[in-house]
Amino acid sequence: MKIIVDIKEMHDYIKKIKKRGSSIGFVPTMGYLHEGHLSLVRRAGEENKKVIVSIFVNPIQFGPAEDFDKYPRDTERDLKMLKELKCVDCVFMPEAKDMYKEDFATYVELKNNMPNVLCGVSRPGHFVGVTTVVAKLLNIVQSDRLYLGQKDMQQAVILKKMIDDLNYDTEVVICPIVREKDGLAMSSRNTYLSPEERELAPILHQSLQIAESMIELGEKDIEKIRDEVKRKLNKANIKIDYIEIVDADTLQKKETLQGKILIAAAIYIGKTRLIDNTIINIPD
Repeated sequence: MKIIVDIKEMHDYIKKIKKRGSSIGFVPTMGYLHEGHLSLVRRAGEENKKVIVSIFVNPIQFGPAEDFDKYPRDTERDLKMLKELKCVDCVFMPEAKDMYKEDFATYVELKNNMPNVLCGVSRPGHFVGVTTVVAKLLNIVQSDRLYLGQKDMQQAVILKKMIDDLNYDTEVVICPIVREKDGLAMSSRNTYLSPEERELAPILHQSLQIAESMIELGEKDIEKIRDEVKRKLNKANIKIDYIEIVDADTLQKKETLQGKILIAAAIYIGKTRLIDNTIINIPD
């Protein structure tokens, strides 16, 4: 497993791979890996001759009051986990000073409404940071496939749109959410939770299951479904960021429950912000 920090060295490595005609699967991460990340890497290994994983805590996707400085980092642990998978050919770990030089001035921004809904309401500017760093990474890695997790579905939909609009020759593969035994979606930020908070955290997944069940039983009233989810969370005195039912491909609010819908929510357990979602296909 090769480890590359320098961007030019990465370019040269990619050129060699491309000359051999090897397909490249790419998994971008911010490190502090868990089984959710590893599931993406395994999928990339199954579908490509070469697998590249990036580890880069991207400073420009964090707001001024967000957790960039305390975001969990353990590079030695991450590299050990990736090496044990035996399918990773290269780990790319660029430095911020090289990704964003002092005179850095070019950002990639979607001008539609996708970045302004769901998480974008409470995290303005976040998705400009995400699209910019992934655009840069794709230019460096030139992967055939990009592997993203459904847990960050808004991010995945936005990146898919960017890739389509900018004519990247890259297929986006969105992989299922990986959960703990009690249903909590795996996340690096789960480490922020105290034991008591961790015990409470599965309520987010449970609340989404309520919405799923209501729909499966034939409920069509979107507001009634949202109210039931809110009631579940309010009973536990959970601070709600948002609960939304939107089109899974466009992120726009649904007027009627039909087609591919995304039920997404964000809450605070203590000071930790958790997100989760579920996707349901409802026949027209």
